[in-house]
Amino acid sequence: MNADNPKKNEGKTYDLEERLLVFAVDVIRFVEKMSKTEAGRHCSGQVLRSGTAPMAHHGEAQAAESNKDFIHKMRVALKELRETSRWLKVSSRVPLTQDLPENLRLLKETDELIRIFYASIRTAQRGAK
Repeated sequence: MNADNPKKNEGKTYDLEERLLVFAVDVIRFVEKMSKTEAGRHCSGQVLRSGTAPMAHHGEAQAAESNKDFIHKMRVALKELRETSRWLKVSSRVPLTQDLPENLRLLKETDELIRIFYASIRTAQRGAK
């Protein structure tokens, strides 16, 4: 672990709440730079909604009333992350952004978050049995 910040190791944040907050902020900044065409506005709106939702759903999962409720809320966040991935792929293929490196970085972070949420759901499901 990094001595200056115990929640960081080689630049990766392991506090999921903070990581989701940073992701939401990065999504907001990214969509602000997307094309202002009709297609750009449509896709940027979709990325904005689905890319900022996981942070809120994770907060709801932290306050879950049961293991079943936790799993449900985490699955909703996972669905939002998968949707974000698809919209980011569309925006890079058209392209609807001049910042393709940022688009690819967000895609990579989305994939990592999907893996984290999937693993967390699996762990919670095993604990429920």
